[in-house]
Amino acid sequence: MIIKTLNDVPIEKVDGIGILGVTKQVLLSQADGTLNFAMRRFEIEPGGFSFYHTHDFEHEIYILSGNGVMRGEGSETPIHQDMAVLVKPNEIHQVINRGQTKLIFICVIPNT
Repeated sequence: MIIKTLNDVPIEKVDGIGILGVTKQVLLSQADGTLNFAMRRFEIEPGGFSFYHTHDFEHEIYILSGNGVMRGEGSETPIHQDMAVLVKPNEIHQVINRGQTKLIFICVIPNT
């Protein structure tokens, strides 16, 4: 069994074109011995956003705090604390923080 606290995990700034104000912590991954999934914690600053992108695997998001929108193809859906989101394979998506505080969420993806 592996148990960690947030203080055990380095914070990484997520950089790139189309990304603003995003950090992540890889809480559990193959490096820890996970067989199937990686668990990551993201923070998006007010006014920040993730890359508008797609990939061939599903992933799950759980909103810990804050609020914003999930942008999809031609739509935006409000998200807030205690909501769960399923992003299906090949579904274009982006997380945008339109709130006044950090948007913090857990994202689970398959090990690749």
